[in-house]
Amino acid sequence: MAINKSINQYLIKHGFEAFHPKAVLFDMDGVLYDSMPHHVIAWQRSMAQFGIHMTEEDAYATEGARGIDTIRQMVRKQKGEDISLDEAQRMYDVKSRLFHEMGETAIFDGVIDLMRKIRQHGMTVGVVTGSGQKPLINRLLTDFSEFLDESHVVTAYDVEKGKPAPDPYLMGLRKCGNLHPWQGIVVENAPLGIRAGVAAQCLTVAVNSGPLPDDILRQAGADVLFHRMTDLAIAFEDIINV
Repeated sequence: MAINKSINQYLIKHGFEAFHPKAVLFDMDGVLYDSMPHHVIAWQRSMAQFGIHMTEEDAYATEGARGIDTIRQMVRKQKGEDISLDEAQRMYDVKSRLFHEMGETAIFDGVIDLMRKIRQHGMTVGVVTGSGQKPLINRLLTDFSEFLDESHVVTAYDVEKGKPAPDPYLMGLRKCGNLHPWQGIVVENAPLGIRAGVAAQCLTVAVNSGPLPDDILRQAGADVLFHRMTDLAIAFEDIINV
């Protein structure tokens, strides 16, 4: 009943007549992989080398944005400087190296089951990430090769404006068959990504896999909220059959 109400509110909010999902667009870090703890450490250690203080909350609050955008924002905020894209990329390369040195992170329980259900219902699996790191994208395509191919992945290099702009998810809809917003479901774990999904007018599902309070994700506009991917996998049929 709660899911029915949430989807009805979604339709009213955007002025849509019906909800006919044909694709599920996943964020990557913190949604498919339990990778955020490693990202937090990599962000804190790398930024400290450049005199930037980054908290755990900063890392989660900016998760989903392009790394270079996050760095330019943090430098502007703490040092009052506008650095170039090339300088931000150099700093991001340090962060990426530290992240990869920590080894691979686990796929969240429930992800494979959920993707299997998506495909069984004739729907498309897509991934929309703020990452542009080739090793991560390659792992993504290997781990989920049964459900996903490169043509359905949006990375930081596919758009000029990253999350929270709607552009990444609008590109995801385009890559999954030029779909309308009411034909897409966004699955996110962080405020910026949720705001991007909402701005793209897709049904936006939050899975709060991190330390941020639920209210922060609801305030970002999440239409439905779960605490584990396993919970979303169990409720998936209820969402698509409303």
